[in-house]
Amino acid sequence: MSVRRRDSAQAMRPFARSLPMQLLRAREVLMQEFRPHLRKQGLSEQQWRVLRALAEAGSMDINALGEMCQIHPASLSRMLPNLEDDGRIERRASPDDQRYVIVSITAKGKSLFQRMARESEQIYASIERRIGSKELKLLYELLDRAIHVAGEQESN
Repeated sequence: MSVRRRDSAQAMRPFARSLPMQLLRAREVLMQEFRPHLRKQGLSEQQWRVLRALAEAGSMDINALGEMCQIHPASLSRMLPNLEDDGRIERRASPDDQRYVIVSITAKGKSLFQRMARESEQIYASIERRIGSKELKLLYELLDRAIHVAGEQESN
């Protein structure tokens, strides 16, 4: 039985070259640079993603927001009341269809975003200096391509 395990393990690429694990490791290492910045403002990673998406889009329905931020709708529904209670977002029923919720960033949320954006860009600049501009651009292109190709595969 142990021979079988070794054989099946040898048939696979080494764990260190597992693409999902490499992506998780890269995310974790990079997020370690951003977490202190988020904690200073009392934000979770998911809350920051919501504020950042809304700062760019203005407002959107809750389903589109969840998709854009890669947050499960149930998790998003539990998180939004805290942002709303803090005055950073507002929710309202869609004028077209009362079943849909539209989420918007408030002036307080925009102000927080603008303050945090400066420091976030400094962190990005530091990462870019260490990785290299060309390499970072290539990394974005490769990730975009991987997402596109995997997305095509899912729809087939």
